[in-house]
Amino acid sequence: MPLFVTVEHKIGKFAVSATFEAPAPGITVLFGPSGAGKSTILNAIAGLLPVSGVRVELNGEALHRLPPHERRIGMVFQEGRLFPHLTVEQNLTYGLHRAPRDKRTGLDKGRGLLFAPEVADLLGLHKLRERRPATLSGGERQRVAIGRALLSQPRLLLMDEPLSSLDERRRAEILPYLQRLRDVVRVPIVYVTHSMDETTKLADFVVLLEDGQVVASGPLTDLAARVDLPLATRDDAAGILLGYLHSHDTQRGLSAVACGGQVFEVPLCDIGEGVAVRMRVPAREVIIALDRPRDISVNNILPAVVSGLRQEPKSHAALVELDVGGGQLLARITMDAAERLELRPGSRVLAMVKSMSVELMPG
Repeated sequence: MPLFVTVEHKIGKFAVSATFEAPAPGITVLFGPSGAGKSTILNAIAGLLPVSGVRVELNGEALHRLPPHERRIGMVFQEGRLFPHLTVEQNLTYGLHRAPRDKRTGLDKGRGLLFAPEVADLLGLHKLRERRPATLSGGERQRVAIGRALLSQPRLLLMDEPLSSLDERRRAEILPYLQRLRDVVRVPIVYVTHSMDETTKLADFVVLLEDGQVVASGPLTDLAARVDLPLATRDDAAGILLGYLHSHDTQRGLSAVACGGQVFEVPLCDIGEGVAVRMRVPAREVIIALDRPRDISVNNILPAVVSGLRQEPKSHAALVELDVGGGQLLARITMDAAERLELRPGSRVLAMVKSMSVELMPG
């Protein structure tokens, strides 16, 4: 059953009025600029704010009617907030001790219970267990904090910008662990960020927030390429497609990804055949043509239908939403090009995507 959240809260002149319903399990990202109300919503879900206008239901149970310590919600903050006098192993054990007594023994995969060795494997913590927090990098501390939260056997995990205090290298180090967490642990996660990179790589479902209001919500693949939403206007705007690794051609140095009725060719990768993947295709890298060109280096030439069009006069750009059968792509072209091609909703075109421009990620 889905996660249902309503938060009505006013702080001075700033008001949060947000309602959304998200699938569970999976990662739901609350995305928006600083001051949009993301952390306020997260704290309200956890019961850390004395807010009367809150409703939180998960699997049909009204969590908002329970005191915070009975909600079985794990929380990971921007800083790990580990106990400095305890080792990694002792910090993890503390999380296990917070679990309900009937969930501290045995491993019942059907009920989603997790224990220290399993979590240590998932997050790569075995070599760290005797160390203390002061000797860990920022990324390592966050991995321990996530492990401690998981071992409390939460029914819901909340993560408040857990990578915001890390530099680019440390973020890149921890993101694969979060991707594994999404794919392995069957605990619904609500994740707060203003990073498009984190959203692209982690989100199953996105709630877009501005000024305390929900602008839109839905699967990442549905929202990323919509020209009527703020994601499409960003410099790093991209279409997100879901598919699976179809085959490898070692002689040509290419891998084929099946997505709906389309096949994309990408640089040869080491992902196994049949494995689910997601593809990020930057809007700036998508070329639109009316006729199939000859003698061109682009491998991916896909029939498409224009499903949305938006002009940005200040940047002299046009945003074009393209239905390619297996999902939605987004193209950023000049307004002049859009006028020359006479693009309109319903126009049949060809979307051309260079293999080297496709970013492949675990699905």
